Amino acid sequence: MRNHQIANGEIKAELVLKNCRIIDVFNHVIEHNDIAIEQGIIVGIGDYKGFKEIDMKNKYVSPGFIDGHVHIESSMLTPTEFSRIVIPRGTTRVIADPHEIANVLGVKGIGFMFRSGQKTPLNLHLMVPSCVPATEFETNGSTISNEDIYSLKERVGILGLGEVMDYPSVINGEPNMLNKLSVIKDKIIDGHAPLVTGKQLNSYLLENIKTDHECTNIEELNEKVSRGMYVHLREGSATRNVEALVNGITPYNSNRLLFCTDDKHPMDIIREGHIDYNINLAIKHNVDPITAIQMATINIATCYELRQVGAIAPGYIADLVTFNDIQNINVEEVYIKGVLVASNKEPLFEVSPFEDVHVINSVKLNLQDVKFDLSLKDSYVKVIKLIPNNVTTNKVMRTVTVENGLYKNNPDEDILKIAVVERHHYTKNIGLGLIEGYGLKNGAIAMSIAHDSHNIVVVGDNDEDMFKAVSELYKIQGGIVVVSNNEVKGTLQLEIAGLMTNKSYTHVNDKLKELEEIAFELGINKEVDDPFLSLAFMSLPVIPELKLTDKSLFDVIQFKPVEIEGE
Repeated sequence: MRNHQIANGEIKAELVLKNCRIIDVFNHVIEHNDIAIEQGIIVGIGDYKGFKEIDMKNKYVSPGFIDGHVHIESSMLTPTEFSRIVIPRGTTRVIADPHEIANVLGVKGIGFMFRSGQKTPLNLHLMVPSCVPATEFETNGSTISNEDIYSLKERVGILGLGEVMDYPSVINGEPNMLNKLSVIKDKIIDGHAPLVTGKQLNSYLLENIKTDHECTNIEELNEKVSRGMYVHLREGSATRNVEALVNGITPYNSNRLLFCTDDKHPMDIIREGHIDYNINLAIKHNVDPITAIQMATINIATCYELRQVGAIAPGYIADLVTFNDIQNINVEEVYIKGVLVASNKEPLFEVSPFEDVHVINSVKLNLQDVKFDLSLKDSYVKVIKLIPNNVTTNKVMRTVTVENGLYKNNPDEDILKIAVVERHHYTKNIGLGLIEGYGLKNGAIAMSIAHDSHNIVVVGDNDEDMFKAVSELYKIQGGIVVVSNNEVKGTLQLEIAGLMTNKSYTHVNDKLKELEEIAFELGINKEVDDPFLSLAFMSLPVIPELKLTDKSLFDVIQFKPVEIEGE
């Protein structure tokens, strides 16, 4: 009854934001008015009185921004610390797929993410990972079974099923995959369908898959929207698609378009922003500002069936963002459930580290089994060719140097050895291949971040440095290691599942800057953009075109393991 009395103007509200320029995402207009808030809910738009009144002095007030698809683990921060870096940029809610930690620790890892997320003001929604492992052609730490999906789907905070990356299994109607999708068919199902078009797209969509965040061209975007999908325009650290797709945004399709980051490092969030960066990038390329804000708010809420979220209206949650210039959004204040939680890019809340002994000591390895001899019968071989600013690769054929039946690095060629070392079950699996375009000289880089099974990925121009890097990684139980001339040049320890740390975002940011400087000094190709995130995706066998797992070189187009020699 009290809320009705406030709405009717009979009594005061707890909080009234006066003199606002309200972004109306329903009518696509700006309304000059007050916003009355009671117990975290918007109870009225109009002329209101409050026990606390804040004169917004004609600032724009927008619904809080939503990241429609994110893997928090890729920030290398726990959900608690992640919130301290994204909330000041206007992100008040995220839809997270924790399949990174699930590939290492299974349901136990999902539980960690949920409990950590409860310690922050950030509204955290989880999708149950659909493909753990992503394919049968690699070794991961744990499996999410149909029974796990069934038991998880009704838990608080679970929205639906995470991105279905094994798209060939869906398209081909493989029974195991169809059974998995049927377990959660009454919930939202996220897609992952790079370059899937035509009749294959029709087949993919028969299973009620609703979204895709892998579009790289306007034709693909238009086709997927026309087939009933919502399409995320993604702007992460290694995958940047907004500029390629922005000219495909029209008044007719914009309500089916969303924003996400997918994977973004803290240093990029600090430097550029989070979802606010996607919005500003779209505006810079002549997208109407309110349309861009709709793509970060009401469109996502509608897609994911989030009630009373994504707009400024009576009955909606008071998640709000303020700024002065709609053409270049510079977030000033952020409110979550009516509470001021950030101002001038600084969080106004503290979080305590979430300790859990079950998510550490995850790197299991016998170093005596680690060898990098790449045997070749032929010098004409398949090579993974990097594509700048993307996680897709090209499959190319190159003639390389072979001595005594083994590959030998030629310093005059831009080709390096790459290995994926299994680190979950002591299998002794080591996948070996070659990569072009990375540019490293006199050293090696090793990481326990290797999408999506998160084995150890290591690249280098000599076996000694590669072994040293893997040895140090084992010693610190996960993270990033850079080695040169058999000397460890820098490390970032990621003790939680080998993916995240309990340390602050400033610590991670400083360490990443230090490691990046060292990496570029060792000759990393500047076009790689992010040398670590780019390397992390070289082991993901559901992103075209050629990748490497702990078991073999993998041709994603043919969707099968292949030998390195011959076409």
